[in-house]
Amino acid sequence: MKKISLLLLLSVSVVFSHAGSKKPIPPNAAFNKMLENYYQDQLRFYPQNATAIGDQRFDDQLPADFTDGFIQQLKDNYDQYTDQLKKFNRKALNDNDRISYDVLKYTLAMNLEALQFHDNYFPFNQISGTPIAFAQLGSGSGDQAFKTVKNYDNFLGRIKAFDSWTDSAIVYFKKGMASGIVLPKALVLKMIPQYNDMVVADPTKSIFYAPITNMPANFSDSTKQRLTAAYKAAIVNDVSMSYAKLAYFFQNVYLPKARATSGFNSLPDGDRWYAYWVKNWTTTDLSPDSIYLLGLQQVAMLKQQMETVKDTMGYKGDLQSFFKYLNTDKQFFPFKTDSEIIQRFRSIQAGILEQVPFYFTKFPKTKFEIRETEKFRAASASAEYIPGTADGSRPGVFYVPILDATKFNVTCGMTSLFLHEAIPGHHYQVSLQQGDTLLPNFRRIAWYGAYGEGWAHYCETLGYPFGLYKDPVQHIGALGDQMLRAIRLVVDVGLHTGKLTREEAIKFMTDNNNYSEHDAEEEVERYMSWPGQALCYKIGSLTIISLRDKYKKQLGAKFNIAAFHDEYLKDGCLPLTVLIDKMDLWASRQ
Repeated sequence: MKKISLLLLLSVSVVFSHAGSKKPIPPNAAFNKMLENYYQDQLRFYPQNATAIGDQRFDDQLPADFTDGFIQQLKDNYDQYTDQLKKFNRKALNDNDRISYDVLKYTLAMNLEALQFHDNYFPFNQISGTPIAFAQLGSGSGDQAFKTVKNYDNFLGRIKAFDSWTDSAIVYFKKGMASGIVLPKALVLKMIPQYNDMVVADPTKSIFYAPITNMPANFSDSTKQRLTAAYKAAIVNDVSMSYAKLAYFFQNVYLPKARATSGFNSLPDGDRWYAYWVKNWTTTDLSPDSIYLLGLQQVAMLKQQMETVKDTMGYKGDLQSFFKYLNTDKQFFPFKTDSEIIQRFRSIQAGILEQVPFYFTKFPKTKFEIRETEKFRAASASAEYIPGTADGSRPGVFYVPILDATKFNVTCGMTSLFLHEAIPGHHYQVSLQQGDTLLPNFRRIAWYGAYGEGWAHYCETLGYPFGLYKDPVQHIGALGDQMLRAIRLVVDVGLHTGKLTREEAIKFMTDNNNYSEHDAEEEVERYMSWPGQALCYKIGSLTIISLRDKYKKQLGAKFNIAAFHDEYLKDGCLPLTVLIDKMDLWASRQ
């Protein structure tokens, strides 16, 4: 099969001037004031994003950000900044401001294009959205602060808003039902028990009661009594009632109208809608068909590498039976307690920290912790990184879900997982970005999947030069992680263009990776609900590898891997089209 050159497929629409200037151009004050105004507007529109970065000004707010009125306000705002941006001469800006110009121009265009589609007709699903995020906020273990009396009163405000938010969401799900824009039945069936689980008769049994259990000791007795009574009433009358409404609606009203199909291609204007999500998540103009072909090539290549490691481990059977062996043999289940698993990750961290000084010269100031995922959400959670705050008030946290330590498989790719989610993956990228005061604020919190997830996936490959995959068990785990992202290129496109049914997609996953049918089902249903997101990992990482290899050849002895990594991370999260030109400019100046 003919191989695809990823960089040739990338459409690069932004051109940097490589002409040097003897006198540095200062930042444009009016331009940066406009950027700051845009940033502040976005925090007001999306208070939960403000909460996530430690900005507590809007911690009592929960707007229904899917209503027609809200969307019209968004459109007006984006149009306003698009007009303002045109007033600035990009060529007269310095390098940093030019990147900001390009990022904002790209973001505004993509946001306006998104408003052409009716994502607001399914405001949430089984893996993302306010009903799930709200529970983590309310548990006290998430982004919502519970340190002061005002913090506690803020969340009471959000609880009150959740009731009307729920009613509005149901209205918009009904609009989707009337328009034929509905979720797949398989996803709805997963949503119903999530909401039933949040309904309690005894408020002290709710996860929303945890902040009361953990109330600061320095609160006065009268304050403690007031907050306890207020939270008990809110949990019974607002939280439980809202989740009960959602459970009833999805079980009795929405489920009968949910669709039997899996992909966006079955929705009105679905092909164009999916093409938008591909562009949004990859930040390229790659076509779905070219990504599908690239995925097939990557799967074939990685299967050959898996065969080699299988032979190294002395296993004589075929790849399918080898997967079963990895999933069942007792030697791959060495843990007895949760703490042993956390300690193994700490050991992996120690080995990585010995290597990173050779591959980076800039390191984040944000503290880092490894924690076990809270039990209330462990069953539906994956290992994840939750960013800290730029001011250091909250560390970056690598969460590990553990349901039963004795069933935790060491071949899951513990090393590659840590490289991806923690160090030097998401923790380095996000923390350096948030902490860079030279960036305008909107870029300090910007997120583009192909850049961020691409970097984290690329970091998995650093396990080779770090010497961490000499152990074949960890090597096969790393290949499994690489294979998962390759499979995603095939399955995501296949599902949403009609090339694969849900069942065929599940089989493709189990045929090509160490995945149980249950795990494959969870993955496939994630792609069904989050179109295009699964593409950004492999597209992003292959772009980084292509750039690295290009500059090695171009610069020869002048190429320095640490300088390359530092430059990649230096300007924060970027669309790949902007990134490629930025990196080319860097290489030309070496």
